[in-house]
Amino acid sequence: MSKTFSLQVIADAVEGRLIGDGKIRVSRLAHPADVIDAGDLAVAMDAKLLPLLENTKAVAAVVSGDEKDSAFLKARIVVARPRLAMAKLTALFEEPVFVKPGIHKSAVIEKRATIGKNAAIGAFVYIGANAVIGDNAVLHPHVYIGENAIIGRNALIYSGAKIGAGTRIGDRAVIHFNASIGADGFSFVTPQTGSVETAKAGGAVTASNTELIRIASLAPVVLGNDVEVGANSCIDRGTISSTRIGNGTKIDNQVQIGHNVQVGENCMICGRTGIAGSAKIGNRVVLGGAVGVADHVTIGDDAIAMAMSGIAGNVAPRAIVGGAPAAPREKFMENLFNLGRLTRFFKKIEGLAERVSELEKKKETD
Repeated sequence: MSKTFSLQVIADAVEGRLIGDGKIRVSRLAHPADVIDAGDLAVAMDAKLLPLLENTKAVAAVVSGDEKDSAFLKARIVVARPRLAMAKLTALFEEPVFVKPGIHKSAVIEKRATIGKNAAIGAFVYIGANAVIGDNAVLHPHVYIGENAIIGRNALIYSGAKIGAGTRIGDRAVIHFNASIGADGFSFVTPQTGSVETAKAGGAVTASNTELIRIASLAPVVLGNDVEVGANSCIDRGTISSTRIGNGTKIDNQVQIGHNVQVGENCMICGRTGIAGSAKIGNRVVLGGAVGVADHVTIGDDAIAMAMSGIAGNVAPRAIVGGAPAAPREKFMENLFNLGRLTRFFKKIEGLAERVSELEKKKETD
């Protein structure tokens, strides 16, 4: 059943300024081009969308900036920060997938596992021995929880997620479909000096990897409170020190975080990013899509890496870097600009070379 709200309630929720009839009730958020009837609340916080409203059945909208452009509506809610308003709007209308509180009859709960008050355990969930599921946690069908794992209060774990043994997940964490938290790290060693070691030491491959010996991953993954992990992302166990993700950090889909990595609080790690083992990511760091971070690298607080950056060395706090290998933004943009000039530059060089050749021929004939 869809939710219905009055405009006054919505304006209060988003801390917006209501102009017009606050008693109008709406049951759906809609792009101006997708409005079906008067029950839709048009979201037109981008001024470019305002002209689309005139040809719709919308009677109310959420707008920003100069509200005069939407004065033909019966009501409008004016917001100062559209992106923040969008977060509050979507939270108001969100309808989470329901999982009935209690334990489904098909779930497997091993001995000495503890299930908190009002927890919802869906169909075919497996919970290992000595695991702890916090109060009000929701585990969707087909979730795996390993032995001795701890899931915090109000956590939400979607279908297909795998939580390894000993993993600790904080309160209000959200783990999306098919995420893997707590698999072994990718850590191997050769009996004698191997190809990578010789390449690093001398710049050439002078040895072969005749055998790869596995290094066990003994330390669990620890996720703080309010962490979110996207679909198909993987966070590996540590070797002897835990892999840690700080409070409030948000991890997008298809992200790989290697063993022993330390990620600070309130970071944003975008899709297809890969962080190699033992890297240290500070607080409030933003890594754009498809960023690669080398092992043992340190990235300082509040740094930003542009999409597809290849980070091979340490990054200072509050730095903005881009490119591969990553460089300060100004240098990266300068390099891009110069690349665009290369064709013209080479043509000039070719022209000058031809002129020099002609002058030399003329000199020889004189």
